[in-house]
Amino acid sequence: MKPESNARPIILSFCLCLVVMGASPLRGQTPIDSTVNFTRTTVMIPMRDGVKLHTVILVPAKQAEPLPILMVRTPYGVHDGPSLRYFNTPGGPYKELAAEGYIFAFQDIRGRYGSEGTFVMQRPLRDTSVAQSIDESTDAYDTVDWLVKNVAQNNGRVGVLGVSYPGWLTVMASIHPHPAVKAVSEQATPADMFLGDDFHHNGAFRLSYGFEYSFELETSKVDTSFPFDTYDTYEWYLKLGPLSNVDEKYFHGTRPTWENFVHHPNYDEFWKSQALAFQLDKPVVPTMNVAGWWDQEDFYGPVKTYETLEKKDTDHLNYLVAGPWNHGGWGYGDGTKLGKIDFGSATSTYYRENIQAPWFAYFLKDKGKNNFAEATTFRTGSNTWETYDQWPPRNRTTDKNLYFRAKGQLSFDPPPSGMKDDFDRYLSDPANPVPYRPRPVEPTYYFRGSGWRTWLLEDQRFVDHRPDVLSWETEPLQEDVIVTGDIITKLYVSTTGTDADWVVKLIDVYPEEYDKDPKMGGYELIVADEVFRGRFRNGFETPEPMVPGKPAEISVDIHHNDHAFLKGHRIMVQVQSTWFPVIDRNPQTFVPNIFNAKESDYRPATHTVYRSPRYPSRIILPVAKQ
Repeated sequence: MKPESNARPIILSFCLCLVVMGASPLRGQTPIDSTVNFTRTTVMIPMRDGVKLHTVILVPAKQAEPLPILMVRTPYGVHDGPSLRYFNTPGGPYKELAAEGYIFAFQDIRGRYGSEGTFVMQRPLRDTSVAQSIDESTDAYDTVDWLVKNVAQNNGRVGVLGVSYPGWLTVMASIHPHPAVKAVSEQATPADMFLGDDFHHNGAFRLSYGFEYSFELETSKVDTSFPFDTYDTYEWYLKLGPLSNVDEKYFHGTRPTWENFVHHPNYDEFWKSQALAFQLDKPVVPTMNVAGWWDQEDFYGPVKTYETLEKKDTDHLNYLVAGPWNHGGWGYGDGTKLGKIDFGSATSTYYRENIQAPWFAYFLKDKGKNNFAEATTFRTGSNTWETYDQWPPRNRTTDKNLYFRAKGQLSFDPPPSGMKDDFDRYLSDPANPVPYRPRPVEPTYYFRGSGWRTWLLEDQRFVDHRPDVLSWETEPLQEDVIVTGDIITKLYVSTTGTDADWVVKLIDVYPEEYDKDPKMGGYELIVADEVFRGRFRNGFETPEPMVPGKPAEISVDIHHNDHAFLKGHRIMVQVQSTWFPVIDRNPQTFVPNIFNAKESDYRPATHTVYRSPRYPSRIILPVAKQ
């Protein structure tokens, strides 16, 4: 839930020149740098309940006409504003917007860094029957109201944007928005912390992220890293043992977010009250939702937000952009490569120059034309930009089943009728979980660098030899297979235990002889992936044990994509039951609450994946029509 840069997290916040009238205590209007020509003003903006929020405003020193304001709100600390290189250097996140001309304002949310008040992780929406009640929506409203009344030479229009937590804050600003808010762009917002974003996926707990993030944001007013005493956190988390040891050994009930994990192990009202599907209705301001195909933190969120708003978008205010990026990757650098994957063009620069900058210019400055596509995506594999009048483009695709078959084969032909209930199986041992990326696994936001940013693009050959990872693959493709839309996996499985996790990965296998880059020969690239906790197969509200030896159908949505599996490549599917420590270990013995499980509950179990006419495990691909 943190925006990223190559060094410290980027705070997508903005600065413009301003003269402040009647402000709370100012720390002087200070020219930043002659090459940037901004004037900086720092102010404490009062909210309706009297709490004051630390806000930095940057105004172009040379301003020929009134300009709109771009605002970002963040828990990660605005300090004195973003680094100058973000405005002047090619690849800087604000370069194209600064060139267009805006007043930028960025703010510490309450309880964080320079702002007053108490921080609450993803603060719930307020009780509107209480006059002075507050939430992030009211704080955004009060900030915008102050800015348009006190910043000289603004044109009365405000845009809001941000990546990750600031993306969620952007969504909050669009709920009962101030009349001056004319455009918002949520980028990688979390939408549901139990079903698909930072803290859980389909009920499976995201251990390393949830542990490290709750410590980071709730230890003090500033970001604080957990002091690991082991470089390889795979080893550290394994030695940690059951989740109950977190409070016993480290947190001692002092981290509210961790306590919420412990006390809300199922999809109850606590999680639903935060989920955007239950908070959003009809879009009332133009909204651009931005996602990255390899976002290791919040891919589910922006697509879910788009889908939720789209249901009532009768005025064509809702847009989607998705490209070949990790978390926040569109906001910095040129986006030509991610990890070892080359996309053949500067995708991030293209987004900032040709999508984001014109979009805000139209809605905030009446510049250009309103000819923006409903959905704009970068199709990986063929490396082309595509536009659609709906997303997913069901009018342009046909669902095709790709079946698991004997001897590790994957085929568009179903299992022949009359065959017995054939299967593949493996032993899953919680004491020896499959690592989610090659070891050593550094801390998520390790100050000396971490593989976290690009782990979703790691070559999966590092695990496909393990006996607890099953693989099926096609023969080399005779023609391109273009997959566009939502990808669903239907698994028929059983276990000798009473609970299990099911991890599914859709993989593009490169040819062994790959002339474009010989070192990429045979590379196994994850295209889509997801984990599902078996106890929630019949609903996330009430967990149920699996019946030992009894086949169960589990549907795993591995999410949206736009990817071309090229001629000569193979399509692979991998299934496994541990993904450690990004996902906590399932005890494989059903207990009411895994956060209270004992060491003795963690037991090896044999898992079976069926592939027969009666139990046809398969992946359903939305394939582009020829």
